[in-house]
Amino acid sequence: MEEYEPPFVEIYKNLFDTHEALMNKNYNEDVFDEVEELELPMIDLSRLYRGGRESAKCKKEIAEASKEWGFFQVINHGVSLDILNKMRSEQMKVFKRPFFDKANNNGNLNFPAGSYRWGTPSATCLRQLAWSEAFHVPLTDISNMGGLTSLSTTMDQFATMVSSLAENLAEILAEQLGHKSDFFKQNCLPSTCYLRMNRYPPCPKYSQVFGLMPHTDSDFLTILHQDQIGGLQLVKDGKWIAVKPNKEALIINIGDLFQAWSNDVYKSVEHRVVTNNQSERFSTAYFFCPSYETMIQSCDENPNYRRFSFKEFRQQVQDDVKKFGYKIGLPRFII
Repeated sequence: MEEYEPPFVEIYKNLFDTHEALMNKNYNEDVFDEVEELELPMIDLSRLYRGGRESAKCKKEIAEASKEWGFFQVINHGVSLDILNKMRSEQMKVFKRPFFDKANNNGNLNFPAGSYRWGTPSATCLRQLAWSEAFHVPLTDISNMGGLTSLSTTMDQFATMVSSLAENLAEILAEQLGHKSDFFKQNCLPSTCYLRMNRYPPCPKYSQVFGLMPHTDSDFLTILHQDQIGGLQLVKDGKWIAVKPNKEALIINIGDLFQAWSNDVYKSVEHRVVTNNQSERFSTAYFFCPSYETMIQSCDENPNYRRFSFKEFRQQVQDDVKKFGYKIGLPRFII
């Protein structure tokens, strides 16, 4: 094993052994089905700046994709290809640092405490194990990562650009529901949003282990840049589909908070990442989150969900994961 790889097999040996015993008894439900690869709806955001009918049509497409898919991809999004390439290059370098340094924040990494995460400490079976590692960093902590390093500078540039994009998309989605407000500008600040760099190592048990288990995102919007390896899958019309990678596009997905805020008009869709045994995969995700004190309330007169704070929502998710091994999410807050 390379010195930079997390010790998945050693640390989670009991889960692998238990799963092997079940497989020997002909429990073969754990093998992934083949899924069809499709392209997400593609939206050219340059049309927003042409005004008139072109702009209105673009905004409508954003809303329609959020209703029908919960996912879409955008081009001409304002984040240069140069920054996207630099982001991936810097990620690759930091993830190839020795595992001991990553786990202990040694070797001048200067990440905030607790940023590095790998595996799933709470996993009680193989299907709950995430075969991945990540650096999860609050936006306001990026500038504290040891000054103007190439990594922190690139992260800061990427975060600044996607923050603006997320706010713009959120305002468009609110506008399409007939709500012109500064709710997102007031509540989703750099101090409450996060950047997460992900690496999915090659997995010898790729047919039995997720890179990231099925879930929905606990935010308003997620903006994702992924490489060409593929592995992201989502539920569409009751079945899993694989998302075809596009190096120039950013993927946008609706989170739980937007589904609640829109009263189920926009959909927070279950998605997952599958591994493979040949190639590692890299991605960067930006999470558009409010402050913990922000109250989430449906914009409809007949709400499907009770009013709740983001802090309450996050705590409920954490409690459920600890108790059941998986997130329950919005169903906890249905009236």
